[in-house]
Amino acid sequence: MMKKLVTLGLSVVMAFTALTACGGAGNGASAKTAKVIEIELTNEEYAFGVDKTQPELLDSVNTFIAEIKENGKFDEICNNYFGDGTPVAVTSAELDTSKEQLVVATNAAFEPFEYTKGESYYGIDMEIAAAFAEYLGQELVIQNMDFDAVCLAVGQQKCDIAMAGLTIKEERKEYVNFSDPYYSASQKVVVTSDNTEFDACADAAAVEAILNEKDASTKIGVQNGTTGQFYCEGDADWGFTGFAAETVGYKNGSLAIQDLLNGNIDYVIIDSAPAKCITEAINAMQ
Repeated sequence: MMKKLVTLGLSVVMAFTALTACGGAGNGASAKTAKVIEIELTNEEYAFGVDKTQPELLDSVNTFIAEIKENGKFDEICNNYFGDGTPVAVTSAELDTSKEQLVVATNAAFEPFEYTKGESYYGIDMEIAAAFAEYLGQELVIQNMDFDAVCLAVGQQKCDIAMAGLTIKEERKEYVNFSDPYYSASQKVVVTSDNTEFDACADAAAVEAILNEKDASTKIGVQNGTTGQFYCEGDADWGFTGFAAETVGYKNGSLAIQDLLNGNIDYVIIDSAPAKCITEAINAMQ
């Protein structure tokens, strides 16, 4: 179980609970809760996206990943978010081109991989980034931006690496070189807690059969630029055929799930770990 759920996503949720529900949700929308359908719809891997002009940095990243998996550091960091450990605050230095700095592009609205609390960053990726900067003997600078800008920022040499729960994907290789993978992930469906239509599903095929029955009057929320969007809209590289339902994009998963509870969309499809964290945070507030 997650030990701490007070995150950027939670603060977004707090802001949105004050809004009146739209789209026929009724006055009771703020009392609704959400649940995750515990069936993995995809299999994907997260990696660092590294500046193509720095091949030596890619070598260092791959050596570092191997080392933290071997010496237990990676498991220790994951335990801070999935076990009984305590999340560690990560501080960003100010950008200063006169110093030896590691500049990391991220989207800090993706708990438990990256999120903010006050002036500090938290998350699996952020703790890994801090450890990698220390490994290199450099200051860590974190640049927070929209998810669909992180690879572009690295491709334009504005940042050295992208760490944002970043799935290895062919089209992103135009901008970055991917490191060896460090985390296996998947997409899951989030629905309102009173939704029973997926209860009999035993596998991804059963979930997809239900989604394939939906037409454009059905709305599925996703985080912009993520695998969830590609899965819903269709993506030839990954063999995703997509759905006839309308895909609705959001800046982060918290906004999507809040809109689900407000009755404006029918489902949300996002990464498994953030789906769990966001739904628990929102449900705790109801």
